[in-house]
Amino acid sequence: MAAGSISSEKIDLLIYGPVRPILENGFSDHFVVHKAETRGDLERLTPAVRDKIRGVAVTYHTVRADKDSLSQLPKLEMVASFGVGYDHIDAKYAAEHGIIVTNTPDVLTEEVADVAMGLLISTLREFIKADRYVRSGLWQTQNYPLSVGSLRDRKVGIVGMGRIGQAIARRLDASLVPVVYHSRNPSKDVSYKHYPDLIEMAKAVDTLVVIVPGGASTNKMINAEVLKALGPRGVLVNVARGSVIDEPALIQALKSGTILAAGLDVFAAEPNVPDELKTMQNVVLLPHIGSASVVTRNAMDQLVVDNLKAWFAGKAPLTPVAETPVKGR
Repeated sequence: MAAGSISSEKIDLLIYGPVRPILENGFSDHFVVHKAETRGDLERLTPAVRDKIRGVAVTYHTVRADKDSLSQLPKLEMVASFGVGYDHIDAKYAAEHGIIVTNTPDVLTEEVADVAMGLLISTLREFIKADRYVRSGLWQTQNYPLSVGSLRDRKVGIVGMGRIGQAIARRLDASLVPVVYHSRNPSKDVSYKHYPDLIEMAKAVDTLVVIVPGGASTNKMINAEVLKALGPRGVLVNVARGSVIDEPALIQALKSGTILAAGLDVFAAEPNVPDELKTMQNVVLLPHIGSASVVTRNAMDQLVVDNLKAWFAGKAPLTPVAETPVKGR
């Protein structure tokens, strides 16, 4: 695909999903910005408006830019997605129709890795439980019990060794924790032991940190068989997508003692979290905050804007996804 062409006409863009200041104010007078926070809002746009839209900023992973949505925009050239994962974008349809898709890698790598590491330590050392203990006043009358978990005697298997997986591994290296990993293919950028078989890796470690893309190829890859292989000392941390884990199987594994504990930042049907998980004391739950700091989310929004502006200035976008590469970068 070639880079976008320069035109003296105003360019119609759509902000699809939640509207934030950098997105709303990031475009010059050369653009006309339309807004649709939901699928219903999109369908309520007049045909005349939909026929003019050439670029879309998809601003959150819960907003699905599927074939039905994209096909309503006949002049669409580019979809700039907020976030590194883009399983909510029909990239296959986009590629087949000459539509560029971009995401926002790199700017969130270190933030998500920080959260993964914090979630792992919080789960192992039971920080949430300890906080409640102090607030309840119990510490004034009795000593706090030793935590069962520790990072000191752990071996971590990372499921996925992309940018974020490597950043998590660097943090574990600094903590003197042995690391191995599973991915479809070995990474040329790391020297950790690679396990082509996920079950075999789960047997060899006692901790799994999951950071793979969502989508059909990874749907429920962490299933009952994997959890059984991880074993009764096993701890699972997920900062990927909720779809990657078989949630009922995880609940059963936690209830039965098949694994020890879990730290979860993502869920299968966000923002809905199963009540059984909420009542468990061996689970730490976060509301999908992997990249959710002001500084990182602002950088992600800016990259969405910069990708669209580059394309419509006749340049190649900064971060096209693999399914829609751009020539002449």
